[in-house]
Amino acid sequence: MLRLLDRLEEAIIAFLIGAATLIIFAAVVHRYGLGFMAKSVANFNAWGLPAMAGAVRTVYKTMAGINMTWAQELTIYMFVWMAKFGAAYGVRTGIHVGVDVLINQMQARARVGFILFGLLAGALFTGIVGLLGANFVWHMFHTDQTSADLEVPMWLVYLCVPIGSWLMSFRFLQVAVSYWKTGQLPKHDHGHVAGLDEEGAKA
Repeated sequence: MLRLLDRLEEAIIAFLIGAATLIIFAAVVHRYGLGFMAKSVANFNAWGLPAMAGAVRTVYKTMAGINMTWAQELTIYMFVWMAKFGAAYGVRTGIHVGVDVLINQMQARARVGFILFGLLAGALFTGIVGLLGANFVWHMFHTDQTSADLEVPMWLVYLCVPIGSWLMSFRFLQVAVSYWKTGQLPKHDHGHVAGLDEEGAKA
């Protein structure tokens, strides 16, 4: 079950990043494409090429009929959701940066106590944030507030706060239990790039 949750978490993050990137790319191409074609129509008319100007004008009208005003709002929401899931992923994999110089100088028993305290405090804090977020979403659910461009209910947008916070709280507890049993914390090599081994990097 935990492995399924791990894969689902990673799939959601990857999908949100990939989809947001594609949407932004399409919106930029659409905006600058319209400007380029408008200039092209004027140039073709100036050069005495009315057939070319007419063809470009047809394409321009088709593209102008495509509404992309929602793209910016959607990508913002997608990155917010991705950040909430990404924070939980960071706890699980040890990506979050921590200043542990003093803790590493402590004796073993004291170090274990401080680390467990920090993990449990993180779980408590994110759990409270999730609870407050759920309360906010519940009240938002009973309103008619919608987003400006997408016109989706705002409670759906803010739903990422309780879901992401509670997932992060669970990850803190998961790491705490694992550390209590094994004495090991998740470590992430910031210099490692997935898919590249040392031989591949040297080549």
